[in-house]
Amino acid sequence: MGTVRSIIFYIAWALWTALFGLAIPFLWLSGSPPKIIRMLSRFWARGILIMLSGIVGLKYVLWNGKSGPSGPSLIISNHQSMWETLAALVLFPDVAIVAKRELLRIPVMGWYLRRSPMILINRDAAANALRQMVDQSRAAVAAGRSVLIFPEGTRKRVGAPIEFKRGVELLYKLLDVPSIPMVVNSGSFWGIGGGPLRPGVITVAFAAPVDPKLNSRDFMKTTTALMESEKAIIDYHFDIK
Repeated sequence: MGTVRSIIFYIAWALWTALFGLAIPFLWLSGSPPKIIRMLSRFWARGILIMLSGIVGLKYVLWNGKSGPSGPSLIISNHQSMWETLAALVLFPDVAIVAKRELLRIPVMGWYLRRSPMILINRDAAANALRQMVDQSRAAVAAGRSVLIFPEGTRKRVGAPIEFKRGVELLYKLLDVPSIPMVVNSGSFWGIGGGPLRPGVITVAFAAPVDPKLNSRDFMKTTTALMESEKAIIDYHFDIK
C-alpha cells in the first residue's frame, strides 16, 4: 500500500510541477522578477508538502514549537532526503539555498532555481565554487534573505555522524549574521535516493545560535556538537513512539 501511495504522490508531484511550467513564458516576458518567482516557488513547495500529508500521510512538526530565525541568518542543516530542500522554501521566507549546479537540470524547477536566485555552485571547481558561494551569500544577506547550507555536502543515511565539508566556516566568518543549526530526521521516512515513502511525522529542531566570535575550528566543533545533540533527542523520541 505504501508503494502505491508513493507512486501516486510522485505522479501528483510531476503534474503539479508541470502547472508551474505553464507560467514560465509569462514570467520571462515580464523580466523574470525574483520576488514573484520566489513566491511561486514557495507555493509550489507548499503544495508538495500538502500532497505528502494527504497522499502519503507524511507530515512535519517543529520541535517544541520553535520556529526558525525571523531575520537574515545562516541556517546550517543536516541533509537526509529531498524533504528539507522543499520544506526550506516554506519554513524560511526568501531563503537562498546553497545547492549543487546540477539541480538546474531539473525540468521546470531548474528555471525557477536559477532566477530566484539560489546559490548554485560547481563542485568540480573547488576554489572558484567557494568564492562564488561567499559572494552570492553576501548578496543574499544584503537583500535581507537568509542563507541555508547543507555542510555535509550530500545526503547522509540515518545514524551517520554529522561531518562538515569545507565552506560553511567561511560563511560563518564573513556573513556577520546569526548562525542557526537545524536538524531533521526526514531520512527515517524518505530514503536518500527517493523511492517509497513512509507515513509519519518528520521533526524539525533548531539549536541555539552559535557564538559569533569563535575561530573556525571551534565553530565546526561547537556546531557539530549542537546538531548531534538535537539529532539524538529527536531520534530518541522517534524510536520510543
